[in-house]
Amino acid sequence: MPIACTHCGTLEDLPPLTGGAVAICPTCDSRLERTNGRSITAALACAGATFVLLFPANLLPLMKVSMLGMTRTSRLGSGAFALWDHQWVIVAVLVGAFAVILPFARFGMLTTVLTLVRIGRRPHWLGRLFRWSMHLDQWAMPDVFLIGCAVGYGRLEAVLPVTIGAGGVCLIFAAMLCMLSRASLDARTVWRAIAEERPAPPAGQPTIGCVVCDLVLPASAEGSPCPRCALRLSARKPDSYVRTLALVIAAYAFLIPANVYPMSTDTQFGVRVPHRIVDGIHELFQAHLYPLGVLIFCTSIAIPLLKLVGLTWFLLSIRHRSGRHLVLKTRLCHFIDEIGRWSNVDVFTIAVFTPLLQFRGFVTTGASVGAPAFLLVVVLTMFASRVFDPRLLWDAGLPMQSALAEGA
Repeated sequence: MPIACTHCGTLEDLPPLTGGAVAICPTCDSRLERTNGRSITAALACAGATFVLLFPANLLPLMKVSMLGMTRTSRLGSGAFALWDHQWVIVAVLVGAFAVILPFARFGMLTTVLTLVRIGRRPHWLGRLFRWSMHLDQWAMPDVFLIGCAVGYGRLEAVLPVTIGAGGVCLIFAAMLCMLSRASLDARTVWRAIAEERPAPPAGQPTIGCVVCDLVLPASAEGSPCPRCALRLSARKPDSYVRTLALVIAAYAFLIPANVYPMSTDTQFGVRVPHRIVDGIHELFQAHLYPLGVLIFCTSIAIPLLKLVGLTWFLLSIRHRSGRHLVLKTRLCHFIDEIGRWSNVDVFTIAVFTPLLQFRGFVTTGASVGAPAFLLVVVLTMFASRVFDPRLLWDAGLPMQSALAEGA
């Protein structure tokens, strides 16, 4: 049955794959489907267990810190509430959404879809629900929040006694199962179970492919909802170039204050100590926490810069109709889309610190001006990679390649 590659737009006739097989697009070298290690049953077990574990992970104590006979305890949502109390509204809302609300929504919807597919029921809204659960995949971040907790634990444990609570243990398992559910989910098999692929339109007839479920339909279906996932069909993502350009410009505007101004500020015995991103990395290296220092450098400096430089390269390539390195650009586009969420580690670390280090008169900590700026850089670049349509690279580059071939 035919599918349309969402990276280059090539129409592929993909037969059913045997176990352990991988289908690769011959044009852009992107992976179309993989059956090795994929199972609806395994994905359902992991997603369902993640959804169940999120309840104790949010309700039970995450970590506990003691200082001079005083004890502070945090829960998963404590950081968002503490940031809200300190008037950092943007940071509080986004941290609460990424770490608490969206994981429940993502894994609740995914568990529902996989359960219904497993028992053979196909309500009319099933495709739409699976589409939304897939959209939330990048925005539900218990795994990223766990890394933020690990960085916070490493920093605190070096100077204060820290105890991991029952909620922290549940979060560890929930985050691990979250990653396993992503690895074991066979999205194409789920889409086929929701609604079978359709026969290819007659040869020479223009076609259109859904960018979510890859269903191929006649071009006359443009503007109507996809019969399988209910997404409004369009030949290319609407206004992809303009929207991506606007988001990238906005992200560049926030990049400077995100790195110049402090991300957090500690008050130690009445003395305010600001911490920029580079200061935090330097302190981790001074404390010989080299793996954590490298991790924060990658997530807070290298990845945001890579995303912005990569997206800028794509936009310039389309503008100048460049046909060079199309496969490399396509791979980089996919990589940028996958790694963007991990830049939230530093912000999540602040969310972990804030409710724990509140010892009035001794030590307090909180977010600072750089935190919302940095978080906006992360969110804007994530949105930019989502709205960017990599098929535009091939639309712009292939005519140039043809002209070069004719000239040769």
